[in-house]
Amino acid sequence: MVSTYLVLVWTWTRAAMAYRASFALMVALGSVIAATDVAVILVIFANTTSLAGFDRDEVLFLYGAAGMAFTLCDMFVSNLDRVSQHIKAGTLDAMLIRPVSPWIQLATDRFTPTRIGRVLQAAIVLGYALTVLDLDPARLWMVPVMVVTGIVIFASLWTLGAAAQFVLTDAPEVTNAFTYGSGQLTQYPFSAYGRDLVRGVTYVLPLAFVNWQPGLYVLGRADPFGTPAFMRFLGPAAAVILALLAGLAWRQGLRHYRSTGS
Repeated sequence: MVSTYLVLVWTWTRAAMAYRASFALMVALGSVIAATDVAVILVIFANTTSLAGFDRDEVLFLYGAAGMAFTLCDMFVSNLDRVSQHIKAGTLDAMLIRPVSPWIQLATDRFTPTRIGRVLQAAIVLGYALTVLDLDPARLWMVPVMVVTGIVIFASLWTLGAAAQFVLTDAPEVTNAFTYGSGQLTQYPFSAYGRDLVRGVTYVLPLAFVNWQPGLYVLGRADPFGTPAFMRFLGPAAAVILALLAGLAWRQGLRHYRSTGS
């Protein structure tokens, strides 16, 4: 399964790199576009020293950790959100009869390696924040855990969004609100949001476990909303539960899919 995914990814990558100047330009452009999010943070801190109780470097840490997870998913699985196009065009039927998982075929369809620029930009921000922050070395083990947890959570959201498009075939933008919208939401400290919203993204849609709860542990900060300290370590469990639900929803979508007849 993994080998098949890598082969399909490499096929699209080789095609993109056939035009090296264009490839390099698109990578650079992706980095510049992603840098506008960082520019917004820098503009904010040009006018204040604190955002919802967090200083600039702490916010950049939270941004970089969430950005790493989100941009990797955006690069490797976001094409799942094109499933409605395949349903309407009838091309999903061809994927179903091939000896390869439809999920893998959709995730790698028109794979865009030039999105690596966004991944690099997030990695640079995270690396910078880890360098300048005075963090307890004994807590740094959480950093890779929170990135992997974020990857699983965002990949599950894209899978859920794709599954929903078996019903909402004319409204892919609705599912994009949960994927790209979630990526935007996790760029800032959750203390900047209302208590009810934070409860929703903690106990219903576990976005708080992408970078907020584990990030508080790494930074040695108490939760402004008063959640128990053990919540900092529940990210992997929340990610697994969401992944299982996403897998179930995806299988149900395929099971109840009826061909367009084209």
